[in-house]
Amino acid sequence: MKAPEKWINKVGKHLSRPVWNIAGSAFVLLGIIGIFVPLLPTTIFLLLGAACYNKGSQRFHHWLVNNRVLGPYIANFKKDNGIPLQAKIKAIVFLWITIGISIYFVNIIHVRIILLLVAIGVSIYLLTRKTLKS
Repeated sequence: MKAPEKWINKVGKHLSRPVWNIAGSAFVLLGIIGIFVPLLPTTIFLLLGAACYNKGSQRFHHWLVNNRVLGPYIANFKKDNGIPLQAKIKAIVFLWITIGISIYFVNIIHVRIILLLVAIGVSIYLLTRKTLKS
């Protein structure tokens, strides 16, 4: 049983860095998309990307946490500073616009109810987070 474990650890060690970097890049891409798509979370994907980069590449990790656009999402979350007021307003406005459009075009009442509940839940979540003081 020890021989396969050694082989897996040896192979995993060589494959893990590229795999971590690919996963990190995928999460960062999702986080960037989340900046523009209200229901897709930004911070959690950037945190996952940072964690993956921490395992795969210190250079990528350093780039992400020090990035002038993406870095503050991670820093504010780690410090529990809160969400900037302007970000809360934008997120809630875009959320309700996109959900409203979706509800208008969807003719299935169950889907409309689910969309409405999601919008209410996300709004409550955002409104109950601490507001970052500038």
